[in-house]
Amino acid sequence: MEKIMPACVAMFTEEVGVSPLAGDGGLLYQARVAELVGSGRAFARFDADGKVVFKAEIGAATDRACQIQGVWVAPEYRGTGLAAPGMAAVLRYALADVAPVASLYVNDFNTAARRTYQRVGFQEVGAFMSVLF
Repeated sequence: MEKIMPACVAMFTEEVGVSPLAGDGGLLYQARVAELVGSGRAFARFDADGKVVFKAEIGAATDRACQIQGVWVAPEYRGTGLAAPGMAAVLRYALADVAPVASLYVNDFNTAARRTYQRVGFQEVGAFMSVLF
């Protein structure tokens, strides 16, 4: 948990623009990350020094579909080809052990992530907008 939490915070902050540690000091966010780790639905690859270089989770799940979330590559590893094999491994697990359908969402401006997701078999089927208030 202590190794994956900084990567989770970095991903959330980059994606949303606000730290998940704001407000309650991160208690609710830490509890959610702990729940994902404890349920076996958090995945990470570590470098030789034990730092997370890739991570993703399977969040919402039913017996019919699951959502992959929190995909993140450490900035110094971006563009090195690490994301596609990591995503492929998470997707294989999701489809084999969680549900027959996997989904995710990605910001339209994140072209590198979109290419990675297409490379491992995802296709765009819709669009939506998040509104923070």
